[in-house]
Amino acid sequence: MNYYIAFLTIFFKEIRRFTRIWPQTLLPPAITTSLYFLIFGQLIGQRVGSVNGQSYMDYIVPGIILMSVISHSYSNVVSSFYSTKFQRHIEELLVAPVPNSVILLGYVSGGIARGLLVGSVVTGIAMMFSQFSVLNVGMALWVAFLTSLLFALAGFINAVFADSFDDISIIPNFVLTPLSYLGGVFYSIAMLPEFWQKIALANPILYMINAFRFCIIGVSDIDIQLAITMTIMFIVLLTLIALALLHKGVGIKN
Repeated sequence: MNYYIAFLTIFFKEIRRFTRIWPQTLLPPAITTSLYFLIFGQLIGQRVGSVNGQSYMDYIVPGIILMSVISHSYSNVVSSFYSTKFQRHIEELLVAPVPNSVILLGYVSGGIARGLLVGSVVTGIAMMFSQFSVLNVGMALWVAFLTSLLFALAGFINAVFADSFDDISIIPNFVLTPLSYLGGVFYSIAMLPEFWQKIALANPILYMINAFRFCIIGVSDIDIQLAITMTIMFIVLLTLIALALLHKGVGIKN
């Protein structure tokens, strides 16, 4: 019961953290998404036509939704946990009888909550621009949850190693953003030359976006079972890494 209370304390702290400053956490993705749909979906989409039998607007909707889930799940955890280190609040957690798994679960759950909330906001905006219908709601939520969990864990690991606020922006700016844009959000990899199709298969975000797109509109460039299996394997790997880092106190106890 004490561990449950500790988890809820961290989790609700994270919820209050990003809801208190909602103009900074929820409003920007709403505006950015509207611009995506207006520029790429309507203006450029009219010239592109259809992709894999779907209108261009409907085709890009799943990718844009999941891209927002990825970025906000990651950014919430990396900024929150690093701030805990920077402000020395981490010492209170270290001296408290709270297992590392509970600490990890609390922060990661906060990241998942923000990622899925932003994803819901973006989905609502998408419905204003597109008439798409979700083919499999349960599977779509499952894929969104797994993706959010994966990148919340990645954000936690980044925060553990970060020594300055600059360090928490390197991965999102130079790794996540390029991989997201190259992950098939705005195009099908079938449109690429064969060589670049093989290169694109090395992008893990490609698998998640295609799995989510399949759940929404029934179109994918990737085998869905493979995509979900790879995502779960990455989650297990990052969970073990995060717990090992907490156990050793890397970036925390020094």
